[in-house]
Amino acid sequence: MVFASVVVVSLVVLFAPAGDVPGAPPGVDKIVHGVLFLALAATGRWAGLRPAVLLPALVVYAAGSEVLQGLPAIGRTTSAADWLADVVGLVTGLALWERFAARKRR
Repeated sequence: MVFASVVVVSLVVLFAPAGDVPGAPPGVDKIVHGVLFLALAATGRWAGLRPAVLLPALVVYAAGSEVLQGLPAIGRTTSAADWLADVVGLVTGLALWERFAARKRR
């Protein structure tokens, strides 16, 4: 349920039309991307998804979201830097999950 909620939040954040995206200082969007994908990774693991499935699925989702953001209907910009922030957040989320899961097993 938590993972599904984070997926819905990601859909709203990633696919809101340009006019609905609030202004922010430079670089804040990278933090938002990273935290969003960290949350997707961590809650996906909590939901029981294996990293071998979750990692490639979220990398493709991140890339697809960047492509779709460039469509005229959304009117945002496609950014390799945003995709990289997504992947860094994703890998960080998986690593944190594994670290805490290992600690809990001890």
